[in-house]
Amino acid sequence: MRSLVIIPTYNEIDNLPLLAPAILGVDPDLDLLVVDDNSPDGTGEMADRMASRDDRIKVLHRTAKLGLGTAYVAGFEYALTHGYDRVVEMDADFSHRPEDLPSLLAAAADADVVIGSRNVPGGKTLGWSRVRTLISRGGSLYARLLLRLPIRDCTGGFKCLRRSALARLDLEHLLSNGYAFQVEVNYACHQAGLKFAEVPITFPDRIAGRSKMSPAIALEAALLVLRLRVGVARAAVLPQLPQPLTQEAS
Repeated sequence: MRSLVIIPTYNEIDNLPLLAPAILGVDPDLDLLVVDDNSPDGTGEMADRMASRDDRIKVLHRTAKLGLGTAYVAGFEYALTHGYDRVVEMDADFSHRPEDLPSLLAAAADADVVIGSRNVPGGKTLGWSRVRTLISRGGSLYARLLLRLPIRDCTGGFKCLRRSALARLDLEHLLSNGYAFQVEVNYACHQAGLKFAEVPITFPDRIAGRSKMSPAIALEAALLVLRLRVGVARAAVLPQLPQPLTQEAS
């Protein structure tokens, strides 16, 4: 099965040269797609040089800093167009460890959506303050309860989706663009009746570069959950196509 790891980047020139070979070393059937938002530090140019030396690395260049959600949508569309069977969302800062990839890919044999979870037994964060841990777990619990999601880590961005799951998402009508995107995709997959699995991961703090998290991004996520809960926003799910009728042999 062909799998594609999607990594959105903005100013990740210190991380990408180390992360890419670590990812590709996990599985020979893995390809890597870098979606770069015109990074001023030269991340996009670095990705091009790496792609010129390894045809398993693909690069999409965007004209400006357009956000996490639209970067993943661009990656999803690329995966569907190029026939990948499984798609992995992954951060560029080593907070999602390449060594946890095999467990996500393996779990996709029995689930449509696999969450790399910090909040199930065996999952953990490293280098986080108590306040940051409380905010993260509280945000996940808030989304879980209001949207009745069947998962413990609702806000995490390390996940694997089958091609069939991506095909159920109405990509053009996903509303969010920051980290709320992860909650929205989980909600849409749940509303589509897809099967979830959670596998424990270790989530260390980034080793280089600056975090993209901000109060505005957190507020976007909180408001999105409310909009989905009260019905102001709808789940971005395509209708299920009816199966063709088969004629019995006479």
